[in-house]
Amino acid sequence: MVVSRIGRRGQVTIPKLVRDWLGIEEGDHIVFLRHGESIVLQAMNKTLLDLRGTVPVGGPQDFELIRREVREQLAHKVSAGER
Repeated sequence: MVVSRIGRRGQVTIPKLVRDWLGIEEGDHIVFLRHGESIVLQAMNKTLLDLRGTVPVGGPQDFELIRREVREQLAHKVSAGER
């Protein structure tokens, strides 16, 4: 069992052993999935090629909104067990 403590601002440090298990590094994104009374931590290890075609073409773009939508779509796929 690996244990970590929540800080006063609600932040938690992911122990190195867990980061190694998930293959995550600084700047990577993770998703928290609720399964009943448990929370599953899932790495979102995607490359730019995996995101190809997710940005609509034409006109001005709100890239922050697009990034948020892509993260939500990826989180949904991860929670559904898709790769």
